[in-house]
Amino acid sequence: MKILKNKKVMIGIVIAIFVVLAIVATVGGIHKQNEEKIKQTLMDFVGEINEKNYEAMYQKVITNNMNQEDFMTKNQNIYEGIDSSDIKIEISKIEKQDTEYQIHYHQKMYTAAGEVEFDNKVIAVKENQEYKLKWSPKFIFPQLGENQKVRISTIKAKRGDILDRNDKKLATDGTILSAGIVPGKLGENKEQNIAKIAELTGTSKEYINQQLQAFWVKDDTFVPIKKISQNNTVLEETLLQVPGIMIQTEQGRVYSLGKEAGHLIGYVQDINAEELKEMEGKGYNTNSIIGKSGLEKAYEETLRGIDGTEIYIVDANENKIGEIVKQSKKDGQDVKLTIDASLQTKLYEQMEKDKGFFVVMQPITGELLALVSTPTFDSNDFVVGMTTKQWEELNNDASKPLYNRFVQKYCPGSTFKPIIGAIGLTTGKIDANEDYGYTGTSWQKDSSWGNYQVTTLTGYSGAKNLLNGMLHSDNIYFAKSALKIGADTLAENLDQLGFNEQMEFPLTLAKSQYASQNGGKIEGETRLADSGYGQGSVLVNPIHMASIYSAFANGGSIIKPYIEYDKSKENTNQRGEILKQDAFSSEAANTIKEALIQVVENKEGTANDMKISGTTIAGKTGTAELKTSSEDTESGTLGWFDCFTVNQPDGNDWLIVSMVENVQDNQDGGSHYLIKKIRTLF
Repeated sequence: MKILKNKKVMIGIVIAIFVVLAIVATVGGIHKQNEEKIKQTLMDFVGEINEKNYEAMYQKVITNNMNQEDFMTKNQNIYEGIDSSDIKIEISKIEKQDTEYQIHYHQKMYTAAGEVEFDNKVIAVKENQEYKLKWSPKFIFPQLGENQKVRISTIKAKRGDILDRNDKKLATDGTILSAGIVPGKLGENKEQNIAKIAELTGTSKEYINQQLQAFWVKDDTFVPIKKISQNNTVLEETLLQVPGIMIQTEQGRVYSLGKEAGHLIGYVQDINAEELKEMEGKGYNTNSIIGKSGLEKAYEETLRGIDGTEIYIVDANENKIGEIVKQSKKDGQDVKLTIDASLQTKLYEQMEKDKGFFVVMQPITGELLALVSTPTFDSNDFVVGMTTKQWEELNNDASKPLYNRFVQKYCPGSTFKPIIGAIGLTTGKIDANEDYGYTGTSWQKDSSWGNYQVTTLTGYSGAKNLLNGMLHSDNIYFAKSALKIGADTLAENLDQLGFNEQMEFPLTLAKSQYASQNGGKIEGETRLADSGYGQGSVLVNPIHMASIYSAFANGGSIIKPYIEYDKSKENTNQRGEILKQDAFSSEAANTIKEALIQVVENKEGTANDMKISGTTIAGKTGTAELKTSSEDTESGTLGWFDCFTVNQPDGNDWLIVSMVENVQDNQDGGSHYLIKKIRTLF
């Protein structure tokens, strides 16, 4: 009986243990479920901060006598005022305290002053079956008290200057004008004066009235309306005649060669939301400017300054009582160019009324001395802000002033003939002295070409060899040369010159090509023949063309064009970086150079009007027809002239590649029209 009794006791103890364990397990499970809900509540709250959904934030908190509007305003002012983004938390532990839970966590976030991280804690309580957070200002920053505020101050960093080779500032942080209204000075004819200001500034009466109705505006307040360039003295003087107008100065980007180098230098503007998101974590904020085009964009990382920013806490009397984060300012670095501002200006003035370009390069060093594209725009207009009308006029202009021509690719016409000649000589496919024989001013290989004929402009006496073919720009001679070279050999050698290849350069240059598609094949004999004189599917980028022509001045090696000034090469004429070593044989390069000198020096040469006493110049004229068929009368014609000086006494040789569009009706013809302009430089 005693044994039985002991067994019953043991069974009872075991059952009790199981019951206790079950209760503990149940309680533990409930506690774990509660922790997960609490964690999720905090994570959801942080998610709403990132989404800037302040109303949803308020629904997840219990505040100490703060209504919804005040809560939303305070949080918005702080989080958006400091440019907070990408807020992340990591919960370390949750402690139960009676009916409350204390959550310990680590927080990171990006701000206008850089990354901020800190340890913090918050109380969670259960209310109507849901967990809510006991909110106080310390939730934003642990050191932030009830009657304290968060402030942010910025120390503007300087953007680096863009300088020409002689240290002339092409882009710099300078002074622009801000035209604004002092409401109390508008006078009795207020509406009439507002209408006049709207007309002069290119804004609208609605916009001006909206600015004047801002909560901070008083009768003696200066209300900014329009930024204007300091050079726009006519607009400045006209505005100052209207009652209520005041003009102040402020800092802004200034371009000394506004139109002369618009496509090259480009411009900066305020950063937009998309760019700000893309540049997240790189020190940009809503007040940053950023390069939008040209070298301002290409050298953004070098030029940009990072503003110094401090986020701190003040008391009710605006006394600083604590620092949250501070980032020192970092000024941008200058970029010095090989460009000669004086030469750039002279060439722009020559081409100002035309559609075309100039590329000027030092053929030995590879330094680019001028890059001009016309028509163009004034970089200063983008900085001060265009009106809708101004933008539409610029964007819809048939002459395409926003189109940067020197980064594109074009049919080169007869300026391609020296390249064909050099390839033929280098590969041994042609003999410079071989006489192809006279066939008149039109020719076809045989009847398989059907009605297709290669035509040349004029006949000439003498042997139909390389020199005379170059002198008279004989299409038939170079069509025959292309056929002798053959499609595969020509394609292989053009690839070796950099065709179908992205040239390394700060601005993106179009790839030169010889087929209808990059990397494609020259299709058919007639297309190959046309390629011989720069027609067919041949398209060349102007800067690439300049680099190829440099081979004729460098014994066959192509020099790499560059635009960032290299101080180590100052006052020297040492050869620049080789882009393509021995692209042509030295014999071929010199033969072509001598032929190009005769194109200018010989009275029968097509560029004899470029002859200048005391200066040796090698050059090639070119006309490229853009016709898609024999009936095409709309596509127009391009005029080219490429030349380089030879052995200048000071070693300061120039290589010039130039083109002008729509020369079909020009009495001078395209090449000779350009020659007149280039001669002014000498």
